[in-house]
Amino acid sequence: MGIREFPGGAPRSKSIAVGMRRSPDVSPRRLSDISPQLRQLKYLVVDEAIKEDLKWSRSVEDLTSGPVGLTSIEERILRITGYYGYQPWAASYKREERPRDSPGPAEAQAPAGADASGRTSHPCWRCSQAQLKKIFWGVAVVLCVCSSWAGSTQLAKLTFRKFDAPFTLTWFATNWNFLFFPLYYVGHVCKSEEKQSVRQRYRECCRFFGDNGLTLKVFFTKAAPFGVLWTLTNYLYLHAIKKVNTTDVSVLFCCNKAFVFLLSWIVLRDRFMGVRIVAAILAIAGIVMMTYADGFHSHSVIGIALVVGSASMSALYKVLFKLLLGSAKFGEAALFLSILGVFNILFITCIPVILYFTKVEYWSSFHDIPWGNLCGFSVLLLTFNIVLNFGIAVTYPTLMSVGIVLSVPVNAVVDHYTSKIVFNGVRVIAIIIIGLGFLLLLLPEEWDVWLIKLLTRLKVRKKEETAEGGVDPGSGPQSKSRRARPSFAR
Repeated sequence: MGIREFPGGAPRSKSIAVGMRRSPDVSPRRLSDISPQLRQLKYLVVDEAIKEDLKWSRSVEDLTSGPVGLTSIEERILRITGYYGYQPWAASYKREERPRDSPGPAEAQAPAGADASGRTSHPCWRCSQAQLKKIFWGVAVVLCVCSSWAGSTQLAKLTFRKFDAPFTLTWFATNWNFLFFPLYYVGHVCKSEEKQSVRQRYRECCRFFGDNGLTLKVFFTKAAPFGVLWTLTNYLYLHAIKKVNTTDVSVLFCCNKAFVFLLSWIVLRDRFMGVRIVAAILAIAGIVMMTYADGFHSHSVIGIALVVGSASMSALYKVLFKLLLGSAKFGEAALFLSILGVFNILFITCIPVILYFTKVEYWSSFHDIPWGNLCGFSVLLLTFNIVLNFGIAVTYPTLMSVGIVLSVPVNAVVDHYTSKIVFNGVRVIAIIIIGLGFLLLLLPEEWDVWLIKLLTRLKVRKKEETAEGGVDPGSGPQSKSRRARPSFAR
C-alpha cells in the first residue's frame, strides 16, 4: 500500500484527503477525537502518486520532508482538514517559505527567536564587525576630506591678502606631489608582508604605463597632459577665490561631478541614467542662479566662470585618465602623482619666474612671503589628495565624496563671520540645488533595482505582519470558544 495504516483503524490518508477537499465551514471531527494519533503522524509515508494530488498543500510536503516538531502538528492538521475555517489557498494566509538550513542536530529544536507556536520571528539586522569598522573609518575619512578641503580653501583666501600670486601658489603646492610615492613606500614597508626594495617596487608600478615602463615617450604622451590639466584645475580654482567668496567657489566646484557624467556618457559611452541627467540639469540651473544672486556683475561673473572652468578641467582629467590609462592600483596612482610633481618642477617652474619678472605676480622681498600659509595650504591640499586617492582602501568611495559636499556649509559658516557675504534666497536655493544634484550623482547604477527590491521586501513584510496580527487559528479566546463547541460532522 502507498500509505501505512495506523493501529486499530482504516488508513488515515483517505480521511485526510477527503478532509482537504471539504469546505472549511464543515469540520470533519474534533481534534480531541484524533489526539492519540497526532504523535504517529511523523511515521506517515505518502505514495508518490498521492503526493502529486496533494501537491498544493504545503502541510503534506512538510510532513513527508523529515522529522517535525510536535509543537506545530496541531496547526498542520488544521491546514489539512480545513478545520476552524482555515483555507491554505487563501492569499491572506500565504507566507514566504523559510529557507531550510543544512541537516544537523539542531533541526529538532526550535530556532532562535521562535515563539511558542513554532513561528519564527523576523531576524534583526546586525552589522558585522568589518562593516562597523568600515563605517567608522568612513566617518573619519569624511571629516578628514571636509576639514582639509575647507581648510585649504580658507587658508588660500587668507594667503592672498598678503601674497597675491595664485599661479605661484599653485606651482608651490603641486611640487609637494613628489611625496606621494615615498609616503606610499613607507606604508608598503610597514604593512606588507613581502618587503620589496624601492627599485623593485618602482619597476613593478611602472608596468602601469606599458610593457616598456616609464619611457620618455610615455612621459610626454601620458603624464605631461595630465600635469597641465592638474595645474589648470588648481590655478583656476585659486584665481576664482580672489574674485568671489569661498562658499560660492566650493559649491560651484561640486558641479565637476555632473561634468564627469556628461563627458563619460559622450566619450566613454557609459550607461545612460535619467537621474544623472536630472542631476546635471540641476547643476547647470544652480550655476545660473548663483550668477544671478550677485546681479550679473562682471566681478562675480568672472569668478564663477573661473570656478566652472576649474570643475571642467577636473572632469576632463578624470575622464581622460580612465580613457587612456584605465584604473590604477594604489602604488601606481602614487607613482603617477609623483611623476606629476616631477613634471611640475621640470617644466612649470619657468612660468612663475616669467610672471615675477613681468610683475604679473610680483612680491618685493622673499621675507614678505607668508611661508607658513604657503606650507599649510600645501600640506592640507596634499592631505586632501592622499585621502581622496587612498581612502577607498578603508571605506566606501561614496562617503569620501560626501566630505566634499559637507565642506560647503563649513565655508558658509566661516564666510558668515569673516566676510560680508549675503545669503539671499537665490543664493541659498542655488546652493541647495547644486548639492542635491551632487548627491543624485552619487547614486549607484543599480539604484533603481535596489529600490524595487527594498519596496517589495517592505510590502511582503507588511503583509506578514498583518497576517500574524490577525486571529491565530490555534490560540486566543475566540479559538478556545470555538474548540468548546462540539462538532457533529463525522
